[in-house]
Amino acid sequence: MIKTVQGQTWKNWSQSVESHPEKILYPATIDEVCTLVREAKQQRKKIRVVGAGHSFTRLVQTDVWLVSLDLLSGIEELDEGKMTVTVLGGTRLFQIGEELGRRGFAQENLGDINVQSIAGAISTGTHGNGIGFGNVSSQVLEITIVTASGEVMTISETMNDKYFKASLVSLGSLGIIVKVKLRMIKSPVYEYRSDKVRFSELIEKLDYLIDSNRHFEFYLFPFSDLVQIKTMNITNRQPQRLTFHHLESLVLENYLFFLLSELCRWFPRTTRFVSRLSAKAIGTTSIAAHSYQLFATPRKVKFNEIEYCIPLENMKEAIQEVREHIETNQYEVHFPIECRTVKADDIWLSPSYQRDSAYIAFHMYKGMPYERYFRDMEAIMQKHGGRPHWGKMHKREHPELLSLYPRFADFLNVRQELDPDGMFLNEYLRELFVWDKAEERTGS
Repeated sequence: MIKTVQGQTWKNWSQSVESHPEKILYPATIDEVCTLVREAKQQRKKIRVVGAGHSFTRLVQTDVWLVSLDLLSGIEELDEGKMTVTVLGGTRLFQIGEELGRRGFAQENLGDINVQSIAGAISTGTHGNGIGFGNVSSQVLEITIVTASGEVMTISETMNDKYFKASLVSLGSLGIIVKVKLRMIKSPVYEYRSDKVRFSELIEKLDYLIDSNRHFEFYLFPFSDLVQIKTMNITNRQPQRLTFHHLESLVLENYLFFLLSELCRWFPRTTRFVSRLSAKAIGTTSIAAHSYQLFATPRKVKFNEIEYCIPLENMKEAIQEVREHIETNQYEVHFPIECRTVKADDIWLSPSYQRDSAYIAFHMYKGMPYERYFRDMEAIMQKHGGRPHWGKMHKREHPELLSLYPRFADFLNVRQELDPDGMFLNEYLRELFVWDKAEERTGS
């Protein structure tokens, strides 16, 4: 019997999206997923699937059936010889990291939040940092979905291969991802370093920092000339206990920052002071630990976010323009701007499709007006060839997406073939994909 909840309001993590589904279903097996899809087909119901709810868009908003894969979770197989791990779709990233870590393995790269489900992370193109690494979807060797007909389909470069590059970032529109086979590596010990530099020094050394570090990212603080830089590189040091580091992150980056954010919400004119104070508070840190312990940091302070992927060669000019625009327009924002790099891939809807990329993310504390700031930052990103992160707020529409993603029309044709009646579409996805069969066929 599939666990079912009715009459429950669903909200995403930032509480920017609210949904009132007819019912929420919690299948615990792949067979149960097949059963509920067949029932939906028979009753002509629409389905959206939710992971951790960390998308800031209306990606899973529905008033019909919402399916959670929380009970379809865990590692199914770990093959040390082939260096692969097979996990069920609802497994959270931190669970994969902890389990692989206990066995001496790891994913090669992760983002700075690890509470997403693997299916959700793949569907939205979640990424980490480091120009030698692609996004999480690029680690996928095989993906298993339940299609709109209720059948199980395994997709890889050798099975149903014509769907493979479409399935790796699909916004949950091709079917329900129930199983994923990932490439893994031997668990490295990293030295994590955090420091601050002047913006002029960052610009001077940016190419070197990107190329010489396995993982590198930096944070721009509005109204400040100070920049936080973070690097992670393999070390021979022995891994440390991280109790104090995690406690410090929890207290300084969450509880204290929450109080400062509330101050900014109530007294917006303090944002400039708080941003500069936050930048000055950055100290020098050096920690040795396993990768899965270092990639992610806890996020207790809620915010809204946009993030854009631009060609790597446009990064310097873009961040300089961002800083100048913030100074000129005096936005009331105190959250730092997160900047990362990602390797090019050949996944059709990946923002990094066929180009080494810089990802630039803008945040605004929950409850503070973000529209003007996000609109203007989005315009700068658009000017520099920006493609939106699918899980973050954006205003890009169907005609723009067709021009931004060379294989967008091909993706729509695959989507139409696998789900001709639009079972896995909601209103938001119809807006992105222009849900008209004739238009989808022609890509117009």
